[in-house]
Amino acid sequence: MQRVYIFDTTLRDGEQSPGASLTPDQKLEIAHQLARLGVDVIEGGFPLSSPGDFEAVQRIARSVQGPVITALARAVRQDIDAVWEAVRDAARPQIHMVLSVSDVHIEHKLRSNRRDVLRRGVEAVAYARSLCDAVEYSPEDAGRADPEYLYETLEAVIDAGATVVNIPDTTGYTIPQEFGGLIASIRQHVRNIDKALISVHCHNDLGLATANTVAAILNGARRAECTINGIGERAGNASLEEVVMVLKTREHSLGFQTGIVTSLLAETSRLVAARTGIAVQLNKAVVGGNAFAHASGIHQDGVLKDKQNYEIMRPADVGMGESRIVLSPRSGRHAFRFRLAELGYHLPEAAFNEAWDLFLGVADRQKEITDRDLERIVNAVTVEAG
Repeated sequence: MQRVYIFDTTLRDGEQSPGASLTPDQKLEIAHQLARLGVDVIEGGFPLSSPGDFEAVQRIARSVQGPVITALARAVRQDIDAVWEAVRDAARPQIHMVLSVSDVHIEHKLRSNRRDVLRRGVEAVAYARSLCDAVEYSPEDAGRADPEYLYETLEAVIDAGATVVNIPDTTGYTIPQEFGGLIASIRQHVRNIDKALISVHCHNDLGLATANTVAAILNGARRAECTINGIGERAGNASLEEVVMVLKTREHSLGFQTGIVTSLLAETSRLVAARTGIAVQLNKAVVGGNAFAHASGIHQDGVLKDKQNYEIMRPADVGMGESRIVLSPRSGRHAFRFRLAELGYHLPEAAFNEAWDLFLGVADRQKEITDRDLERIVNAVTVEAG
C-alpha cells in the first residue's frame, strides 16, 4: 500500500465560506479534533489577515501535537514573516505560499507578466526556506495555466527550495481526466519533481473536487488538500471524508492508505458544522443524515437480508452508528415488520395484515412514519381484535 497524506484546510479555506468565521478558541478546538482524527497537516489560517487569525495559528502551533502546522502567505516577505512567527513554535512547522500561474490571473489579477511573477515566486521561496525547512508553493489556478509555464515555474521553485508543490484547481474548472493527466505530465516534464512532494487542492464548482483529487492521486499526487464537510470558497473544496473513504473502500484495488481514524469522521463533521453554523446536507456522502438510511421497499428488503446488498461501507466505519430503516409510502412489508419488531410488537398474520393496511393509509398522508404512529396503528389493531 502507498501512503497518501491528508492536508486539512478547514480552518483556512473552509473558514472562507460565507458566514463560517471562527474564533481562536473554536479554531483551537477543531485543530485538536483534527489531530485526533489523524490528519497529517493542519492549515490554521491566514495570519496576516487579522490579529485573531495570527493568534489562532500561533496557539495551534504551540499546543497541537502530531500534524505539521502551516498557514498561508502571499509570496511577499510581510506575509511570510507573519506565517513564520505564527508557526515557528510548532514541532513540525511549514510555510505555505500562493502566487498565480495562469495567464488569466497574471494579466487580470496581478497586472503583471510571466517573467516577473516567476521571479517573485522564486525569491519568496528562497526567503521562506531561509526561515523554515518545510516550504510549500502553490501556483494558483494551475488548472487553467499553460502547462509549459507551469512546468517552468515548478522547476524554478523546487530549485529555490520548495519541498512541496501544490497543484490547485482553484476554480474547479477541470474534469478528472484532465486533472489526472496534468499531474502525470508534471511528473514526466518537471526534471526535479523527485525532490518535492506533489499535493493537490481541488475546488468543487462543477461538483468534481473529490473525483479530481482521486484522479490526481492515481497519477502520482501523494498529498490531498481537503476540508471537513467539503466547506470552502464558493461551492467548497474536496471533502476530506469523501476522499478518505474512497481510498479506504477501494483500498485493495487502488492500493492507497491514509492515517485517518475513520471512526471519528462523523464526530468531526458534527463539530465543524456546529462551530461554523454550516449544516451538513442530508444526502451528503459519508456523513450526511441519509448516508445510511433506506426508504425504498426494495432496498430495505435487501439491506435487512444482508447489508452488503446496498451498503459499500459500514456506518460504524465512519462513526455513524447503525443503518436506518425509514418507513414511508415506498416501504415494503419486510421493513414494516422489522420496525414493529424493533419496538417489541410481534403480531399474528391476520393482525399484521390489518396493521399493514392502516400503515399504508397513514403513509400516503405524511412524509415519514414515527414510532408514535406505529404505536397507534398497533393499538388500533389490538383493540379491535380484543
